[in-house]
Parts: sequence; C-alpha cells; structure tokens
Amino acid sequence: MRWTQAFIPTMREAPADAEAPSHQLLLRAGYIRQVAAGLYAHLFLARKSLLKISQIIREEMNRIGAQEFYLPALNPAELWKETGRWDQVDVIFKFKDRNAHDLCLGITHEEEMTNIARQELHSYKQLPQIWYQIQEKFRDEPRPKSGLLRLRQFLMKDSYSFDLDEAGLDVSYQKHYDAYCRIFDRCGLKYQVAEAYSGMMGGSYSHEFMAPTDAGEDLIAVSDCGYAANLEKAQSKAPPVEDPPGEGAPEAFPTPSQKTIEQLVAFTGESPARMIKTLDYMVESKPVVILLRGDHTLSETKLAMALGTGVFRPATPEEAFALHHAHLGSLGPVNLRGVRILADSALAGRRDMMTGANQDDTHLRHVTPGRDFEAEYHDVRVVAEGDLCMRCGKPLRVVKTMELGHVFKLGRKYSEAMGARVLDETGKEVTLVMGSYGIGLERILSAAAEQNHDQDGLFLPRPIAPFEAIITAANMDDAAVREAGEKIYREAQTQAVDALFDDRPERPGVKFKDADLIGAPYRVTVGKKRLEQGMVEIFQRSTRQARPVRLEHAVGALKEELDRGC
Repeated sequence: MRWTQAFIPTMREAPADAEAPSHQLLLRAGYIRQVAAGLYAHLFLARKSLLKISQIIREEMNRIGAQEFYLPALNPAELWKETGRWDQVDVIFKFKDRNAHDLCLGITHEEEMTNIARQELHSYKQLPQIWYQIQEKFRDEPRPKSGLLRLRQFLMKDSYSFDLDEAGLDVSYQKHYDAYCRIFDRCGLKYQVAEAYSGMMGGSYSHEFMAPTDAGEDLIAVSDCGYAANLEKAQSKAPPVEDPPGEGAPEAFPTPSQKTIEQLVAFTGESPARMIKTLDYMVESKPVVILLRGDHTLSETKLAMALGTGVFRPATPEEAFALHHAHLGSLGPVNLRGVRILADSALAGRRDMMTGANQDDTHLRHVTPGRDFEAEYHDVRVVAEGDLCMRCGKPLRVVKTMELGHVFKLGRKYSEAMGARVLDETGKEVTLVMGSYGIGLERILSAAAEQNHDQDGLFLPRPIAPFEAIITAANMDDAAVREAGEKIYREAQTQAVDALFDDRPERPGVKFKDADLIGAPYRVTVGKKRLEQGMVEIFQRSTRQARPVRLEHAVGALKEELDRGC
C-alpha cells in the first residue's frame, strides 16, 4: 500500500473526552472514528489489525478441532425466554418486528448454539463438538466509554463445547485455556489468567484472561506463587490482628454522632481492624445481618454465593430500625434474636472488639464473637492489598486490568433448560454438558495499544500491527531518493513483507511523526545523505534504535529484524 492511496486521517491532538491512552492514540493514528456513544467505525488501519487478530484466533481455534459457524445477530425472544435470560439480563437490545414478534440483538449465543445442538445432536457418537464464530455482539451498555474498551457493538470470538459428561468438559475447557494462551502470546500481549466469577453466564467454574493496564476497569489479586483471581472471586487471609484477652463482658459507652467507622476511629483511637461493621440486607424478603471487620468491604458477589441466591438488597433505614430498634451507625449483633447472622471469616477467633450497641449514639466494647453472639462464617469480603495469599502466605498485590477473554464451564444450565439431550452408550438419554468461551477482538487491539505506546504514538506487536514496516522516502522530489524507496518497496512486496510506502510529497518531519504515530514496528528511512553512501536506515520503533544498512541489503536486514522480534 502506498500512503498516497491510503486513508489514514492522523490527528495531532486527541479529542478532550478521550482519556485512556488506547482511545487517544487509536483516534490520533486514524484507526477509528466515533459514530455515537459506544459505537466506532473501524477505518483502514484498524480493519487490517483486526483481520490479523481474527486470523490468529482462527488458526488456534482450528488447531483444537473447533468448527467455524456464523449465526444471526438477530435472535428470536423465544429462545432467550426458555433459559430465563430474556428477563434476567438488563443489557439486551429488545424490540418488535412489523409482525409484533419479540426480537433481540445477541450479546452472546448460548441459546442459539444450544438450539442447533438439540436439533442435530442425538448420539454420544457425535461428541465432542466445539463450534465457534467471529461475529458482532451488542450490549445496551449504560456507560460506554474509553474508546474500544466498553462498546455497544463489538466483535467477539465466541465458542461452545458440547460433551457427554464433566470429564469431557474438562478436556474441552483445557483445550480452550491452552488455545487462549497461544492466541494472546501470538498477539504479543502481557496477560494474567485469573480465577473468576461466572456472573450472568452461570456455571461452576471460569477463568478470565486479563491484560494489566491503568485504563482497565477490573481489579485482580495476584501472588508471587502464581495465584491470581478477580476481586469478585479472590480469597485471602487477613493479616493477623493482636487482640486483648477478651475476658471482660460487653460494656456500653456513649458515642454521640459517631456514625461511621472513620468517625469511631477518630473518636476512640482504636484501629478499624478492632471494630465490627454491621450491614443489614433483605434476602428474599427476610432480614439477614452481615458482619465485617471495620476496615473490610463487602463483596456482594461472595455474599450471593454464601446465601445461595442473588435475590437480595440492602435493607432500608426503616427495615434496619425495625430489627435493631436503633438507627444506622449504632447497629450491632449482640442480643439480636430470631435473625440469621453471617460473619466474614476474618472475624472468626477474634476477641474484645467494638460494635454498635443497638442503641442510638452508643457502642459496645469487649465484644467477642462466639461468646456474645453466634454467627455463620463465610468469606464475604473484598480482598485488599497486603492480604495474605491462601496458597503461599505472601502478601497479595491488587492490579488494575482489562478483560481480554473469559472461559466458562456452563455444565447443564442451558442444555437442561432447552432439552438438549443425546443417547449414551447404554441407550440412556443424558443432558449435554456445555462450555462457553469468549474473546473480545477490539479489546486485544486496545490492550496492545495500552501496552505498546509512548508520547509519540504506537508500536504494536508485529503479528497484529497494520503494517510490519513503513518505507519512508524523506524527499520524493529527489529522484535518487524516490527511486531507492520504490526499489525497497517492490522488493518488500516480493519478500512478503507487509509494508506501507510513504510516497507523500510531505516534509520529512511530518512523515516521521506520522510513522511514529501509527504503530508499525519498523521504519526504513531513505534519506539523501545516507543514500549518497549507498546506505539506508532501519529504525526500530519500540526501542528508537536505528542502524544503517546497505541499500541492496535493506529488505533482507528488515526481515531479519522482523523475524527476531517475533
């Protein structure tokens, strides 16, 4: 491709509302343009990169025996109603056609794939099956932002496995896990595999593939031993706290207008780790009291797992008063009767703590769990920086990341709801066991931009860069420079180097700035002074190192650099 024939609308400054580096640079480099909130046009450079990403994904999916499908993005409501997700998922675009039939735009395709499976799979002899597609997905995202990181329309590779039993699912899951590692390795990304919560997808087990970046919206806990988990799922041991002997009985003391843990810390001089925080929830219309250490935060995801239901909400002040006979800020577990109490595991074995007295402007000291109140103990808190790893005992780090992909063991959730069954070896009808596996293509491109940029622009990994090299003829008015640039460009084509020839009649400074911006890993510069010596310059964008090479060896030297950089 010649630059004079290409549409690459670079910008010197990014729009003021573009905050994430990937958003700024993909706009400035002419990869994307915004159509509306959460909707972006992929221009020439983005399309080239995304096609390369797609090819890597296809090769690795085909390698594990997956078969490519293409299903409609437009889905009938009936399938989604069979699994209950029509009413459970609040980000689906729903509408009616001219015949008043309910339809939606797919956010994922479990229902549609399961529908095909139940119609076409009848015997264990047809198993296992892995089906995948690379297709548009749609989410009625309430807060689209950060360019390609949170979109309302996006590209996804979604695949689905169908097995006879859990042992078969284990094999299909591991195949995807390994394939995802190869995909992200080939795309040149730094990533972390983290244990995850399955969320609206359901199922028993899942992993997220996360790219560390300050622009991310997910937090994971990681340990030196290799443990990693999304904060929704992560488990840890709280650092030990030294308690007094705890032999005294609970003692009330006045705490006028002290409503929060922070206020109590300032008022009493005690550490928040020596306090019990009381939260009231309504669980399927019944009150449940949740207890945490004063410096800990409740994870509603873990609470749902502990309760065995996601149908709960915080109690209103009126509901809390009816239970405790005190207002918020003075609540506690002592002397509560006839109510379920769940305490976080970090409170087990503690002594002589402080909590609300169930009397306004009053708290209790010398409160010992197990002696002064009874509770069920569950892990219901969010892991914090410095907590101890459950595996190795070393402090955990909390890292900001963005999700690249997610793999799920769905089990029989969808196949049972939709009646997808086959006959086993004995002729018995059994329900299919499923897995679901997704990758966001735009997220791969965004993560690459986040991890590979400087103040001048992008330097994307070779396998997914729109071009492997830019051949820059510094002055197209100079016949010798122009002819040398043309020679290198023709030879690059014959040697299968994906090169862009900057043949524009622009000043060298403009060409160099644009080349720095758009993300090609190498630049071959043809300038008058070096050319007079029979030389050109190969510039590596990521290191900003340049070296002269003979004109006749330019493409061979470039190929060596490219191969070394893979």
